[in-house]
Amino acid sequence: MAKQGGARGRRAAPARGGKRPVGAGSTRAQPTKRQQKQAKVVFDAAPEAEEPRTFRLGAVPGATPGKWIDAWKQRMPHVPLELVAIEAAGQRAALEDLDAALIRLPLEDDTLHIITLYEEAPVVVASIDSHLMAVEELSPADLAGEVLITPDDDVLGPLDLPGTLAPAFPPLATTEEAIATAASGTGIVVVPMSLARMHHRKDAGHRPLIDGPTSTVALVWPRERTTADVETFVGIVRGRTSNSSR
Repeated sequence: MAKQGGARGRRAAPARGGKRPVGAGSTRAQPTKRQQKQAKVVFDAAPEAEEPRTFRLGAVPGATPGKWIDAWKQRMPHVPLELVAIEAAGQRAALEDLDAALIRLPLEDDTLHIITLYEEAPVVVASIDSHLMAVEELSPADLAGEVLITPDDDVLGPLDLPGTLAPAFPPLATTEEAIATAASGTGIVVVPMSLARMHHRKDAGHRPLIDGPTSTVALVWPRERTTADVETFVGIVRGRTSNSSR
């Protein structure tokens, strides 16, 4: 007689192919290679926000950075640009508190990067009623006998103008004062054209001076403070687009 329950305690036969059926005393099923690969995917973290900052650009009287400032606002809207007026006489010292500056040469300093931008032609400023205003342009010879006023903030340096006379009054402090004096008919002033336009008066006029000394405007910044913002502004000045390589 067959014993009842003879199959009790008998182990289940392994499935075909030798694989143990899930749930029959086996451990948890291992993930497939595809699942392992998906588990390793890490999404890029959000970029860190830039620290708030301002780009401080100095400019001597007569410098015209308007088009570069407009380009900066379009390319770097998250970094405000502050335009700081500086005097030519103190332009080197002013750089200590600026990112970069538009200055007038000469300025020799090995600690600075200096990029020459453009040359400004000189003009003669005189009273609107002066005989000098009767012509379209003047030569040094045309100025013989004129009283030459040179303000303390002059940016052209010594002028080689034979025949001109020194004023009989104390030196004037500023170009604005010198032009106001010239407008009265007392003498003439030779300045870069941008300064003549900056201090324009209805009672004064100006004419180009042929072969006169020019004034060079340059972009400068300290070598040790060549930041990404400075390089961006240099690129704008040089006409590079946002997609151009440095």
